[in-house]
Amino acid sequence: MKVEIYGKPWCPYCDAAKSLAELNDCNYVYKSLDEDFSKETFLDLFPGALTFPQIIVDGAKIGGYTEFRVFIDSTKEEI
Repeated sequence: MKVEIYGKPWCPYCDAAKSLAELNDCNYVYKSLDEDFSKETFLDLFPGALTFPQIIVDGAKIGGYTEFRVFIDSTKEEI
């Protein structure tokens, strides 16, 4: 599973998403606002997104931390 987390500094949900990815041995990349992408790029990638982080799993945009947690929990149930 390839995970891309688009976050920003001082964001507790961004930190929680990174921790969740690490705890579940996900191959993830963390990208930070103003270091790895601009606000304009973010809005192009995630039109209508109002919160951070925004997460992509295997090329599919799944939403933020809460949706990522639900996704991780559902993959555990499949095993």
